Amino acid sequence: MLMLGDDMREVVNILVVEDDEIDVESLKRLFAKKDIKNPVYYAANGMEALAIMRGENNLAKVPKPFIVLLDINMPKMNGIEMLRELRGDENLKDTVVFVLTTSPRDEDKTITYKLNVAGYFLKKDIKELVTLLSLYWQLNEFPES
Repeated sequence: MLMLGDDMREVVNILVVEDDEIDVESLKRLFAKKDIKNPVYYAANGMEALAIMRGENNLAKVPKPFIVLLDINMPKMNGIEMLRELRGDENLKDTVVFVLTTSPRDEDKTITYKLNVAGYFLKKDIKELVTLLSLYWQLNEFPES
């Protein structure tokens, strides 16, 4: 189900969709500190993330099961636009997505929850989110790939 420390079960891959390199580095450090060794893929915007999820444009496809940590405010295709396309894609519509953003706007929360996100978290709470995710991977049952 997860890869945590030396415990190996089905690996849950992580796709971080984030255009801010500082936030990406913060996540990497927190994953290392929590001894989370799951394979992590990175995309700088929604278009790149969808291409990675679909295995397009000569990009390595993220193997299932995977979860997505999604920023909202990004260039080219923002997080909400990506969510809309993701939910309309028959092969990706069941993807588990957690929003990780600086936007506390109720409008963004409402839209993303209507698009079936698993959670909406502010970046200021990133340490707590990583702790939550490490438990999520340990306890959650994913369908077979």
